[in-house]
Amino acid sequence: MQEIYADHGATTYPRPPQVIDEMIHYMRDIGCSPGRGGYAKALDAARMVYETRHLLACLFNVPTPEQVIFTPNVTYSLNMAIKGLLKEGDHVLISSMEHNAVVRPLTSLASEKNITVKQLPCAADGSLDPRQVKKALRPQTRLVILTHASNVAGTILPVYEIGEILQQTNTFFCVDAAQTAGSEVVDFTALHCDYLAFTGHKGLLGPPGIGGLCLSERAVSVTAPLVEGGTGSRSEEETQPDFLPDKFESGTQNVPGIAGLAAGIRLINEVGRENIRKEKYRLTAQFLAGLAEIPEITVHGINDPDKMVATISINIDGIDNGDLSFMLEQGYGIMTRSGLHCAPLAHKTLGTFPQGTLRFSFGYGNTPEQINSILQALQEIVKER
Repeated sequence: MQEIYADHGATTYPRPPQVIDEMIHYMRDIGCSPGRGGYAKALDAARMVYETRHLLACLFNVPTPEQVIFTPNVTYSLNMAIKGLLKEGDHVLISSMEHNAVVRPLTSLASEKNITVKQLPCAADGSLDPRQVKKALRPQTRLVILTHASNVAGTILPVYEIGEILQQTNTFFCVDAAQTAGSEVVDFTALHCDYLAFTGHKGLLGPPGIGGLCLSERAVSVTAPLVEGGTGSRSEEETQPDFLPDKFESGTQNVPGIAGLAAGIRLINEVGRENIRKEKYRLTAQFLAGLAEIPEITVHGINDPDKMVATISINIDGIDNGDLSFMLEQGYGIMTRSGLHCAPLAHKTLGTFPQGTLRFSFGYGNTPEQINSILQALQEIVKER
C-alpha cells in the first residue's frame, strides 16, 4: 500500500534530503555554539546562522538580516509580539479565523491587563472585508493581528490591503505567515507590518523546533523581550542588550534547526517559490474539481484556488471525521488531520463547530497521481458507508 502524506498544514513530510544532510553536517562537522567563542568552529557556526538570517531577509524582503529573530516556532513568535507590545487598556483587532496561538495569549492578557480584543467576523467561507478593519479601529487600537491564510480552510486574508489601511494610523500590525511562507508572496516591506511571524517546519521545508519573527524598527524600539539571559554579548552587564538580534535571542539557539532551515530556503530558491505556488495551485484545483463530483462531500471554505492555499476541509454526512481519517490511513495509506485544528474560532465561522472537519493540506512532494488516489479512496468510502 502506498503512503500519501496530506498534512503539510501541520508539518512538511518527508523532509527534503538536503535539509537532513545540512543538519547532520552541522552536528558532525561544526557542532559549536555561535557567538560563544573565537575559535574556528564557533565562527563557522556564527557564519551559518547569519547566512540563514540573510536568506530569510531576502525571502521576506526584510530591510536588514538583524531584523530577523530566531524562535522555537511561530507560536513563540506570536507570543513575543503580543506580550512584548501590549499594555494595560490596549485594544486589539483579530479576525474570526485566528489560530489559538493568537487567541489564547490574548485571552490571558484580557484578564491580566484589561486588554480589549475585538473579533472581526469573517464570511462563512473564511474571507474578510478589509473595510471592517477601518471601521473597527479606535484611538486605543494598539495592534491588529491577522493570519495570512487559514490553517483550516486555506482562505487567504487581504493582509496587503489591510497593511495599506493601517499605514495611515499608529496601529501596529502583526501577520501570521505560518501557512504561507515558502509558497505565497510574503513581503514584509509591502505588507507594512511591524511583526511577521513564521515557522520553519511547514512551507519553508525545514525541521521542527525553529521559527522566527521579523520586526520593524519601531517595533524593536517598543517591544520587550519575552526571555532575557545570556547572549554572548555585553556579558559584563546585568541588563539585556538593546540591539538586534541579541535583544530577543537569549540562550543557546537551535543551531541544527537553523542549519536545516537554511537548506530548506535554498531549495525553495532553487525550485522557485512561484513554481511551488503554481504546483500547489494545480493540486488544489484538481482536488476541488474531484470533490465537486462527489455530492455526499461538503467542502468548507472559499473553494477558489486563486484565493486560498493548498488546504481543504471537508465533511461527509454520517461519517465521523476521526473515523474517516482512520479509514483513509488504515485502508489507503493516506495521512490527514481531523478535528478542530487548534482553531475553534475558524470552525465557528465556517459552521463546523464543534464537530470540526477532515483536513487535507498539500505541499512540496505531492503529485497529481496522489490526488487521484485520494479522490478514489473518498469515492469508495462514500459508496460503502
